[in-house]
Amino acid sequence: FCPNLSAISTKLKLAHNVAGVTFLAFGNGAPDVFSAVVAFSDPRTAGLAIGALFGAGIFVTTIVAGGIAIVRPFTTASRPFLRDAIFYMVAVFLTFVALYFEKVTLAEALSYIGLYIFYVLTVVVSTWLHKRQRRENLASSAPTEPELPRDSEDGDSSSFSGGDYREEYQPLLPLEESTLQILTHSMNPLDYRKWRRKPCYWRVLKVFKLPVELLLLLTVPVVDPDREDQNWKRPLNCLHLVTAPVVCVLTLKSGEYGFYKIQAVFPVWGVVILTGALLAVIVFCTTRNEEPPRYHIIFAFLGFLVSAMWINAAATEVVNILRTLGVVFRLSNTVLGLTLLAWGNSIGDTFSDLTMARQGYPRMAFSACFGGIIFNMLVGVGLGCLLQMTNTKLVVKLDSDGLLVWILAGALGLSLVFSFLAVPAQCFHLSRGYGCCLIVYYLAFLTVALLTEFRVIRLSTFS
Repeated sequence: FCPNLSAISTKLKLAHNVAGVTFLAFGNGAPDVFSAVVAFSDPRTAGLAIGALFGAGIFVTTIVAGGIAIVRPFTTASRPFLRDAIFYMVAVFLTFVALYFEKVTLAEALSYIGLYIFYVLTVVVSTWLHKRQRRENLASSAPTEPELPRDSEDGDSSSFSGGDYREEYQPLLPLEESTLQILTHSMNPLDYRKWRRKPCYWRVLKVFKLPVELLLLLTVPVVDPDREDQNWKRPLNCLHLVTAPVVCVLTLKSGEYGFYKIQAVFPVWGVVILTGALLAVIVFCTTRNEEPPRYHIIFAFLGFLVSAMWINAAATEVVNILRTLGVVFRLSNTVLGLTLLAWGNSIGDTFSDLTMARQGYPRMAFSACFGGIIFNMLVGVGLGCLLQMTNTKLVVKLDSDGLLVWILAGALGLSLVFSFLAVPAQCFHLSRGYGCCLIVYYLAFLTVALLTEFRVIRLSTFS
């Protein structure tokens, strides 16, 4: 995921905060959005969607953001942070109003989508204005003055070192591999040198992961701009042109579109395979093993799309499993959403954002924390409600779970207000102490939420 994101943002010349609130936000927010859309499709699980969106919001703005500050303390850009915090507080307020009236109308659903579009336009325009202002300042400065490296709101001046992506052992003389050898090596998910060095528990875990890793290798193309060949594997990339579209049509809406038969004879997945095979033959005949083609960036977009489709399929199954757990253990949809579903959906945010921070891009990762949850809240609720309105009447009912929902909404709002006040008070420097405070806050919130779910804290306690 991270190499594809880096390739896309580099090719499109996106600033780090723009990449964070668009592509990285979409990738991180895909589990939450797809889960919300699936949950909103059934009125009985609408509370699951609200709990997941609020729970993921608190988790990302505390655990993930605090983890970034602990891993790599840095000074965040002031205007992007304040902008993202304000937009997210507005999104939370809209959801708070919807919960209060226990319904979402067509106008409110459209306002969610419209607010996110306005947010993205604000990010793009403000970044363009900032770049223009910097160019004017550089042009007006004296040419004799040395140009010092600056860390602007566009992102860190540091870049990927590329050391993590290089082979540990490289031959003194380059060896030309045959097409069959390239295909065999690129389809092997196991590094034998690493296997010999790792302990037994790592090997056991690796054995369970190998089938999934092999499946992802065969279906998800990866473009890595930090490698000399950009991870161009000619035979495998040609195979991706067949497997990746098939995954997209078979995972979309549980394969309903993929198994649809054209003229009641030929299935859609068959047409996709034939089209992909034709493209694969064309690419194979017009490229070489040693050099990636000019259109290699298209594989990054394809890999991004296929990853989202895999997440969609997983999210559908996760929602079904959580509904079963809720019935078995008699847990409310809200507590399932803010715990298991929120944690599961936020795994992508946690690993990708912390990886970005360790690789020298803490600002992009921190922007993705807020950009991702803004995307989750606005697009998740807006799109989920709109899709339900196409099947039912133009009003979506929201059945809240009483005190727990208000604790959830209040905790999210309080965490945003805390960051909105604490970060400027620290001159926008995110230290390890700030990160520890966020993690402690989340643990305290989780304790109160679970005590409320198990009836230790009740409304009568406060009356």
